Amino acid sequence: MKILVIGSGGREHALVWKIAQSPLVDRVYCVPGNPGIGAIAENVPLKVDDLPGLLAFAKREEIGLTVVGPELPLSLGIVDLFEEHGMKVFGARRNAAIIEASKAFSKDLMKKYHVPTAFYEVFTEVEPAIAFIEKHGAPIVVKADGLAAGKGVIVAQTVDEAVSAVRDMLSGNAFGDAGSRVVVEEFLRGEEASFLAFTDGRNIIPLASAQDHKAVFDNDKGPNTGGMGAYSPAPVVTPAIHAKAMEEVMRRTVDGMAAEGRPYRGVLYAGLMIDGDSVKTLEFNARFGDPECQPLLMRMKSDIVPVLMAVADGDISGIDIEWHDMAAVCVVMASGGYPGDYRKGDVISGLDVAAGMDDLYVFHAGTGLDNGQFVTAGGRVLGVTGRGTTVADAIAKAYEGVAAISWEGVHYRSDIGKKALSR
Repeated sequence: MKILVIGSGGREHALVWKIAQSPLVDRVYCVPGNPGIGAIAENVPLKVDDLPGLLAFAKREEIGLTVVGPELPLSLGIVDLFEEHGMKVFGARRNAAIIEASKAFSKDLMKKYHVPTAFYEVFTEVEPAIAFIEKHGAPIVVKADGLAAGKGVIVAQTVDEAVSAVRDMLSGNAFGDAGSRVVVEEFLRGEEASFLAFTDGRNIIPLASAQDHKAVFDNDKGPNTGGMGAYSPAPVVTPAIHAKAMEEVMRRTVDGMAAEGRPYRGVLYAGLMIDGDSVKTLEFNARFGDPECQPLLMRMKSDIVPVLMAVADGDISGIDIEWHDMAAVCVVMASGGYPGDYRKGDVISGLDVAAGMDDLYVFHAGTGLDNGQFVTAGGRVLGVTGRGTTVADAIAKAYEGVAAISWEGVHYRSDIGKKALSR
């Protein structure tokens, strides 16, 4: 069977890496891919939002399954288009992907179906939003309603900072149309975890637990990014928390989406805030997290392709997923200045050394090729992912890989996985 993966980041590299291991697969294509992906699959120079071009390619190559990585093509309706043409595709339909494409929709859904979350209001005008902020004080959270590549959330520590964020978003200066409507919500305290599950719109199969690190600097300081690292399992997700997340978050959300006439099929990602035995939902994503996908797939023992096919067919009732007992840790190596302005074109050294290390894999995200050399071409450049018997072992392995790789201005957090060690 031929499989097409859509996307170009570390998440897609991890998906291609895992899919290519399946005995069911003859060939893997990736659109547009990246140089790291190109070593194990065939990159196709199309854009992820070129839906007609993607469909034409899938038909021409007789693709058996298309796996959609990023949120943009999902929100544009790629799954609907492919299904209309009889093509098998993994991902949420457009009317279900709105759970990520609109934070206001997501918050209203949670409120209606009693999914625990922060109190909030939605605004399109500056003055009412400022009045809400001044009434509730800081810290407080301001979110752009639409897609902002994981960067549309401002955790404001002061009222002035929150007011500035609202003004920037609603004026169109920050995030463009994605910020034309904002959600202002309560600041939740606790520890974050990523809870992902496969669902066919009825049945739900959870993935292993994971934790992301959003802030750019150590100790969760600085602005939010698309994610600076992740690890799995996450000890903060105890058996009791897992059961609560399944019942109060995933079950109610999947049932609620079905009741709204928006059956959700694909992988559903809930960002959770855990405080003691309390679980509240920060947000939903309509796809695999990046970088959570990297350690999760390093730990997945089962062949992923039958799982993806069953989701696409709309029935996962007979699916069982096995996980390695080992832990996995992904450290994102980024360009200096990210998530702000950053340089491109710096030569990356040491990839060959890292490639020779056991229980380590380097997933490419923002890389390019220049005269046969790997160079930086994005904000998040690499996801160096190590596996070990314990989280501590996996941390050591990942940072061993990080130490072997360098380029001018490289930036990474030195504390990925530290919270797990305290537990």
